[in-house]
Amino acid sequence: MGPSARDGLRSVRRRAGRRVHVDKEFIQSLEKGLTVLRAFSRDTPSFTLAEMAKATGLSRAAARRVVLTLQSLGYVGTDGRQFFLLPKVLELGYAYLSASGLSTVAQPHLDALNVTLGEACSVGVLSDHDVIYVARAQGQRRMTTAMSIGTRLEATCTAVGRVLLAHLPDEELDAFLADAPFTPFTPHTVTSPDELRGLLAVVREQGWAVVDQELEIGFCTAAAPIRDAEDQVVGALNVGMHTARVPPEEVVDRVLPRLLDTAGAIGLKYRERRPA
Repeated sequence: MGPSARDGLRSVRRRAGRRVHVDKEFIQSLEKGLTVLRAFSRDTPSFTLAEMAKATGLSRAAARRVVLTLQSLGYVGTDGRQFFLLPKVLELGYAYLSASGLSTVAQPHLDALNVTLGEACSVGVLSDHDVIYVARAQGQRRMTTAMSIGTRLEATCTAVGRVLLAHLPDEELDAFLADAPFTPFTPHTVTSPDELRGLLAVVREQGWAVVDQELEIGFCTAAAPIRDAEDQVVGALNVGMHTARVPPEEVVDRVLPRLLDTAGAIGLKYRERRPA
């Protein structure tokens, strides 16, 4: 996050549950459009105008203008009552994936690691308070939380998130922890900013993270950083395991060596593609 992004953190307030920027360069109409697009999900694939207004915190009139604009641009469709996304939306996500190159570079390595370990493997990046998964190889045993490319999970309770947070500059980490939701998904979830800060210091020192049943009971994850040509962490590689198959105490010996090797290999290929 560069200086302009850090400045942006200081020019944000909340209105009706939404972040609202107050600096004069910020275009609120664009924010409203993106807020509407992000309201759609696996659980809520369609909305009426009233439902959209409630979900986004927009007035019904504003939600109507935004949705009709998106409809005219080809991003949203309607059956006369419900509004839903159209395939054109995929162009927005694909533009990031193709421009970054991380998912393309990582996928063959994820597939190979998946075959070796028989477990789900993913690459994630940090976005606000969440991790977004940009590449994935599905394991034989699925977790309750549905996972795919584009899935967002809270960064604080995932191994990928902790690896990425551990390598933030102190000022950015302070801003993150001051505003993070810390949802208690299970009895094991760390919900204290101070406790998490201590765990992140350990992750940064050892170069990897293991999170045991903090997002879902019976599910453990391990992650390691992926670095670019300037040694900056650009993403994190994750392996997710059911604890009945790989007990947490065995992760370091059975999974971590292959995880670290694969993260290093992805970083090497990424650096070849995007040299300093």
